[in-house]
Amino acid sequence: MPTLEEIRAFFAADRFATETVGVEIVAAEPGHAVCALRLGPGHRNAAGMPQGGAVFTLADFCFAVSANAFSDRISVSMQHDITYLTASRGSVLYADSRCVRCGRTTCFYTVEVTDDLGVHVAHMTVNGFVTEKKIEKHENSH
Repeated sequence: MPTLEEIRAFFAADRFATETVGVEIVAAEPGHAVCALRLGPGHRNAAGMPQGGAVFTLADFCFAVSANAFSDRISVSMQHDITYLTASRGSVLYADSRCVRCGRTTCFYTVEVTDDLGVHVAHMTVNGFVTEKKIEKHENSH
């Protein structure tokens, strides 16, 4: 199984989420991941609240990690449903993605977004497609 550092190195190729937005992988295990986003001025909308696109990117990236970090085939999202529950007043957002079901060609995940104050910020569901494309990563893992 890949280590957390190997998973982080693989997903560093998602430069939009990791470099532009600043999402970090906190934890990963098969079918589950936790990611974090330290909020800065560039993540806020004109009203000073975290921008919906930043929250969405955090949740979507966390889904990608939970669906792909331990898989041998690439899963991609087909459909997202996100409900923004309230604006965060905290300084860090956390996404917690969990597999509800993964079959031969489709998967279904939930992602909960909270902040460092314990506020439930957003709820996302993701319908994914499990492709035939093999993931080539973690060359040193077994």
